[in-house]
Amino acid sequence: MRRLLLTTILTVAFLAVAYTMTGALARSTGQTTPPAGESSSVIRFVKDPQMAPPLPDRDISGAVVSNANWTGKVVLVNFWATWCPPCREEVPELISLQRQFKDQLQIVGISEDDDTAANVSRFAKQWRINYPIVMATPEVISAYGGVPALPTTFVIDTQGRVVGKHAGLHPMDTYVLEIRALLGLPVEARIETFADTGQLFLKNAVNATELPGVNLTGLTPAQKKAALHRLNAESCTCGCTLTLSQCRVNDTECPVSGKIAEQVVKEVVHGIKPTRAPQTSKPPGV
Repeated sequence: MRRLLLTTILTVAFLAVAYTMTGALARSTGQTTPPAGESSSVIRFVKDPQMAPPLPDRDISGAVVSNANWTGKVVLVNFWATWCPPCREEVPELISLQRQFKDQLQIVGISEDDDTAANVSRFAKQWRINYPIVMATPEVISAYGGVPALPTTFVIDTQGRVVGKHAGLHPMDTYVLEIRALLGLPVEARIETFADTGQLFLKNAVNATELPGVNLTGLTPAQKKAALHRLNAESCTCGCTLTLSQCRVNDTECPVSGKIAEQVVKEVVHGIKPTRAPQTSKPPGV
């Protein structure tokens, strides 16, 4: 009896170890096959993607940075800073990702540090970063539509088009799936597409027919058109320098744009003239 019990315990322990090792191997190789009975993951890419904006010509080491060298590669443009804790947490994972996909992937770091390029370079050497880093400029940040949070990563396909964007920390499995899909490698995932109404580039918020936290139900088509026109023409006063529509997309929790947007909708519904002079702002990336 004792021998049978010992055999059972050892068998269970062996299966547990085998399960753990299998999971670890899958993570290390980028395999993301879902357990039996579970639905596969979903990859979401923008439809009708736009070409990626250009980056500075030189990285922090003085080497040439050329989009021409990215042909046929998936590119991750990663906005970050050395002082940003989530960014520092993400750096080793990006290093591993670049190593895993080698010449099929190009990661480019865009440093938003106020520090000098020399200090960022020292950080990169200390952390053994294996991808180029360029210093952010107002023009680059604007071209990418404004970067509200760090880290923020733009996903660019092998044709140089921006197909995705991730703000904040995301599991590396997410990037592995997207990279494999864009390279034409097999993935256990369903690919869906969506129209960019500000999720990638804030300037495209002008195309949105619905906005986070803005109740447009019950409006006639003419009223909805008028409300959206004003929301895209008037600026938020929270200090973000964005239009009301862009602010709602960029920061769904902003109480200022939420309150002003609610007032705009009320004024349109009741035919009331604007209670304040319109303050237009130039959409990012334009």
